[in-house]
Amino acid sequence: MKSMMNIQSNLLNCVAIGIISISPMLAFAESGPILSSTQNVVIPGADKFVPFGLMIQAGDTVQWTNNDTDDHTLVSDDAFTTPSFRGVNKLIPGTDSNQGKPGVVKMKFDQAGTFIYYCRFHSKLDADNQPVAPGPKGGIQDSNGNYGTPMMGVITVMPTPPPMPHSDF
Repeated sequence: MKSMMNIQSNLLNCVAIGIISISPMLAFAESGPILSSTQNVVIPGADKFVPFGLMIQAGDTVQWTNNDTDDHTLVSDDAFTTPSFRGVNKLIPGTDSNQGKPGVVKMKFDQAGTFIYYCRFHSKLDADNQPVAPGPKGGIQDSNGNYGTPMMGVITVMPTPPPMPHSDF
């Protein structure tokens, strides 16, 4: 019986010490700023954005890095993109036109929404505003006659979670 009471007492002491130890961190997390981060999209030595889809928080920045030798673009598909992200048309230089260095473009997303984008050199919009491979009047054709998939991507921007309510222990 006495050893069971000692175990319970030690357990309660550990819990109390743990709560006291993390209380300052919880208070800072509750009242401190929500930190934003930078997420990366890479254009490898191929005509695609990696990853294709990305989910971020409002306030985050996305950096596109073009490791390909060719230039690419970042163009918003305004028919499906949230209004605050429309009108984007940026060149991302390839290593051939950027002194051997990858081209970089950054965008900060301050509001929740959806950003659907494509490369205007390797995609075009069809009658329904869907990105499609450029086809015979543009684009790269492989030995089988395939013009490939459109070079595009999607970013979903989630709202910043509200701060946790402050509570005193």
